[in-house]
Amino acid sequence: MFSRFKLVLGLIRQLDAEYRVVKERVDRSPELPVDGPTVPFWTVPPAELPIDNDAPLPSHVDVLVIGSGITGVSCARTLLRYGPPGLRVLVLEARDVCSGATGRNGGHINAPLFHDYPQLKSEFGLDSAKRIIRFRLFHLQAVREAVEDIGVLDYSQVRDVEKLDVYFDRGMFEENLKALEEWKADMPEEAAGCCVVEGKEAAERFQLSELVVGVIVSPGGAAHPYRTVTSIFKNLLQRYPDQLDLFTQTPCTAITPPSAVTPQYTIQTPRGAVTAHHTVHATNGWTSHLLPGLRGKIIPVRGLMTAQRPGMGLSTSASPPGARAHVFYYSSPGYDYLTQLPKHSGEAELLFGGGAAQVGQIILSEVGVSDDSAYNMSIASHIQGALPEYFGRANWGAEGVPPATAEAGSPSPWASGRVKALWTGILGISTDLQPWVGRVPSAVSGRAVPVLEKADDVRPLAAPGEWVSAGYSGEGMVHAWLCAHALALMLLGLEEEQSIPAWFPDEYRLTEKRLKRATLEELMDRL
Repeated sequence: MFSRFKLVLGLIRQLDAEYRVVKERVDRSPELPVDGPTVPFWTVPPAELPIDNDAPLPSHVDVLVIGSGITGVSCARTLLRYGPPGLRVLVLEARDVCSGATGRNGGHINAPLFHDYPQLKSEFGLDSAKRIIRFRLFHLQAVREAVEDIGVLDYSQVRDVEKLDVYFDRGMFEENLKALEEWKADMPEEAAGCCVVEGKEAAERFQLSELVVGVIVSPGGAAHPYRTVTSIFKNLLQRYPDQLDLFTQTPCTAITPPSAVTPQYTIQTPRGAVTAHHTVHATNGWTSHLLPGLRGKIIPVRGLMTAQRPGMGLSTSASPPGARAHVFYYSSPGYDYLTQLPKHSGEAELLFGGGAAQVGQIILSEVGVSDDSAYNMSIASHIQGALPEYFGRANWGAEGVPPATAEAGSPSPWASGRVKALWTGILGISTDLQPWVGRVPSAVSGRAVPVLEKADDVRPLAAPGEWVSAGYSGEGMVHAWLCAHALALMLLGLEEEQSIPAWFPDEYRLTEKRLKRATLEELMDRL
């Protein structure tokens, strides 16, 4: 008994020490994005945009947006499309366009549906749970309409896919079957495309390992996130040349509150200062650098992604490349995720990531980390070796062989083995797992709110201030676009006119009640 007591005591001490280390990182500022980050497969070749970084910054704008990922581009698009004539918008990016989490993710536009539904219903009620699910589901259509509007649907690779939730753990599979049935009963129309395939039939139908327990199939989506964002930015810069400016390599280093001398916010950058009535924080995992009141509410967490060549044995007869997306569940709370590029895009690469939880334990060394220039070797080892196990070695076959270089003297930037590229990205994890959207109170920013002068009343905008849309908890592609759209409409004073309360989840709004309730301890309880 004494030996067991010492073992338990030692474990408690170890867990307490790990918690204190994580808490210390969480309470620190994530600082600015680091120089020399890992290179995402998505961003090569880089987009050609009409950006002139040698031009001077405008001295004053109506709205300044910090961040150029999917949140930043959606916000800018809505401001310009719905705003008053002549509205000036400036987007600042610390590194290159779309160089943060959006340009580093897995390319999924797959909403967590039945997985979260029972918890959402229990916590927020039936009507709110349904609104949240529908909000997530609508993102694929909304993003598709945006790229269709500018004629880049094929280039952006926004597409419908067959989503497979693949379970290798019997307990997890049965638990999610119960959640699926509950969701189907409450939302039969949205769940109409779902089905369940078990055991040997699942292994044969989907070319999976014989160890698979079952698969839940549902409609989903995917995209080339970098091409999607940069294409929309390019169109906006061409369509609104006198209203929109975009500067890269221009971090926002400080925000000065309004004063009697300067009644607007003053945003400091290495290129100089800009004044603005409204400042939008679209920086997700880095949000709390400029909004210290959100430290411990939006936590940076480093994730890992790879681009891998598919095994030679994987057949395309049942499903052409790019037509499926997978989420592999092997233990609670662990999972990995996979999309495949369409064949015409290159080698039909498998975009595979995850590994943040292994053997049922979250790898805490990545929590509170905002450095995407490095990676965790344990996670990298898992991700680089897992795919043949998920599909089964017999199905995987021999390793894929890179094609011969098309042009002599043009070496590939990628590795020649199975793993072509490996990179990391910084997620913004919300401690209550819901996004934070809305006006930023002074208690969060530490800055006073400016008073609108009569001379500015000609612009029918909401009262000046700071705004935020962030904390998507690894699900940015089914949250960010419409969260930013709603935020921009709030800023424009169009909340009632555009019926935001009817479609935007009230649970996502930044409120003082949420701020008090959302803690690291609550997040750990949820996980």
